[in-house]
Amino acid sequence: MDTQRQIEQAAGLIVNSNYVVALTGAGISTPSGIPDFRSPGSGLWEKIDPLLMASVFSFRLQPQAFYDWARPLARKLLEAEPNPAHLALAKLEEMGWLKTVITQNIDDLHQKAGSKRVLELHGNMRQATCLRCRKVVSTQGMIERFLEEGEVPNCQCGGLLKPNIVLIGEPLPRWVLLEAWGEAERCDLMLVVGSSLEIAPASEIPFVALRCGAKAIVVNLQPTPLDSQADVVIHQDVAEVLPRIIREISR
Repeated sequence: MDTQRQIEQAAGLIVNSNYVVALTGAGISTPSGIPDFRSPGSGLWEKIDPLLMASVFSFRLQPQAFYDWARPLARKLLEAEPNPAHLALAKLEEMGWLKTVITQNIDDLHQKAGSKRVLELHGNMRQATCLRCRKVVSTQGMIERFLEEGEVPNCQCGGLLKPNIVLIGEPLPRWVLLEAWGEAERCDLMLVVGSSLEIAPASEIPFVALRCGAKAIVVNLQPTPLDSQADVVIHQDVAEVLPRIIREISR
């Protein structure tokens, strides 16, 4: 089936739905210059063992090594701008169809694009928590100083500050996960954008929606475990496909 026909089908599913929920993964942000985890040649895990750098255990043992590794990524996150896929989802929310974005990303690009209701499964870098006194602080200004100086950020009490992102070995924020589960059960259309659906429990969310009777659209460069059960599957660039779907809806 040609892409235009798939886009027309996706647009038709959206306009005939009452409650659309989107699940987004790293693939929606790669057009903004943020690397994903597994792409050959550019994936974050291709040259680095994630257990050595991105686990809560290694963070506690070698915080300087973690921050040294994270520094280039933090710079990209700070400088990145929303791409047409982020803007398309914000527009879909503005039009009244998209009710919630559930994201696996920590880059704030959905919010920068104008999305209002965003559930961040893996946290964000807007805040950090002291591992000694448990105080939660804003990272505004802190990230810029870290990028300039490269020093491990510490709390006023002297404790180590950990950004509020979910590292390997940590559970997802319980209330966020429960809310995401509830949105999956409530929606009548699940839109999966830029996610390989390989990491649980996020990968289970679309299947929850399907079990509750929802339809599904997948827009992702690579195949996903959901493809065989989805109503529309488009293996194309999300930054090209989503704006085309919006234009089709607006005709």
